[in-house]
Amino acid sequence: MNRIITLTFLIAFSISAIGQIRIDDIVVPEKLTFGEEELTFNGGAMRKVLSFKTYAGALYTKQKYNEDKKVLDSDETMAIRLNIASKKVTNERMIKVFRKGFDDAMYGNTQSLDARIEDFLKLFDSPMKINDYYDLVYLKGKGIKTFKNGKELGFIKGRDFKYALFKIWLGHEPACQIIKGGMLGISE
Repeated sequence: MNRIITLTFLIAFSISAIGQIRIDDIVVPEKLTFGEEELTFNGGAMRKVLSFKTYAGALYTKQKYNEDKKVLDSDETMAIRLNIASKKVTNERMIKVFRKGFDDAMYGNTQSLDARIEDFLKLFDSPMKINDYYDLVYLKGKGIKTFKNGKELGFIKGRDFKYALFKIWLGHEPACQIIKGGMLGISE
């Protein structure tokens, strides 16, 4: 009887582990579905500050990408998932990081996006906890739909907004070079 219970447990554990990918201490799914679109893990990495883990970033796409420009220029549905790994990552700090990221990504030329950036930043006004995750989903030809722990927070229109947002991690001067390399499946 114990063997049957043990075998059943091992089979159940094996099935639940299929389709998951580990980024340091964070486990992310191999596939995500938004509406009718199924996206596959392209790559990801953990951001560390002074050896402290802060968040994991992962890119999900319909096809495999290893070039930043192709991701940024693509008009296909794709997503970035951010998993919070530290209590030091607060919504106030995340808003500051996004604000600086947009400014850096657009070389200070954010005027055409300023109203949408402010609307986007308002989506992050609730407290963050370890293991919270955010999906920043670009819907082909439409814009960015943002989710927190699977719950929709809001929508920001425009492919130009997607370009600026994704450029925070995938631009020439990304917020974190390690995450950029990880998202593109390039080992650092």
